[in-house]
Amino acid sequence: MSESKETPGTEQLAAPTGIVVGVDGSDHGNCALVWAAREAQSRKLPLHLVTAYSVPIFAASGLDGGFATIDDSVIRQGAEVVLEQAVGRLSEYPDLDFDARVEAGDASGVLLELSETAELLVFGSRGRGGFVGRLLGSVSSGLPGHAKCPTVMVPLSCAPRLGEGTNPADAPLVESLVTVGVDGSERARYTVLRAAEHAEQAGLALRVVCAVPPYSGAMTWLPAPLDRQGMLEEITEQMQAGAAWLRSHFPKLKIAADVVDGPPIEILIEATKHSELVVLGSRGHGGFAGMILGSTTDAVLHHAKGPVMVVPERDDPRLADRANFGPLLGEV
Repeated sequence: MSESKETPGTEQLAAPTGIVVGVDGSDHGNCALVWAAREAQSRKLPLHLVTAYSVPIFAASGLDGGFATIDDSVIRQGAEVVLEQAVGRLSEYPDLDFDARVEAGDASGVLLELSETAELLVFGSRGRGGFVGRLLGSVSSGLPGHAKCPTVMVPLSCAPRLGEGTNPADAPLVESLVTVGVDGSERARYTVLRAAEHAEQAGLALRVVCAVPPYSGAMTWLPAPLDRQGMLEEITEQMQAGAAWLRSHFPKLKIAADVVDGPPIEILIEATKHSELVVLGSRGHGGFAGMILGSTTDAVLHHAKGPVMVVPERDDPRLADRANFGPLLGEV
């Protein structure tokens, strides 16, 4: 085990290159910490524990109007206690390489800066109570769309499957599966590649899902009814072509491609209950009408029952040969 030997937060630590997890002492943060520790140990990556605090400023009343601040050292001491407690929870991971730091500043800004070099950023769904500057409230909604690396949000409802404070027998049945939602955009194809990489590294199967929403009132103006069954068959053909492309890059990975008739948000939220991980893009434009992963991702993050990874857009040379395997999803 590698750990900072100085008081957490006082040392000058190098920019993180492994997994960064935001901790704040809340149950939500502890779930994120356990998930991140298991992930780091499984992938043999260093784990970086981070907590952040900001010093509140308030307006003074009276004739000498102005601004006053609370003593920085008191707040920092509270943050260090939270960090030390988080470090203590890692005693059951003897082979884990980790360090810990306290950072002064806005939590979202701190974590976004660390995401520039990190491989993965992990955080809980929200944080409540405890010391000033609680880390995981607005952070969970602000990070996924702006982080430079993939992020994983771990909701508190994951506690049973992580063995946190509950009877293991009460844990839900979770399949050895990574589920990734697609919408036909180029961004979604890169998201699928990252989901496949994660599944392969974790020894899990991959399920690629395209959920086709029901007709909405906006489509009633069409001069002729859509052949929905024909459309579903066309999308299925494109999904199978995409699966063949994936297998060419991940020949040992078990891959399934499913077209599901139903609202994307509902389908993906349900998938979070039974998948080890659900993977989504940070946003989606173009592709199949109605399958925009921007609003979908936001809704899934707010209602997820399991870990959700959000992948930012990136270029990838493997995208160049996708068209060689058949029609692209979105060309309907």
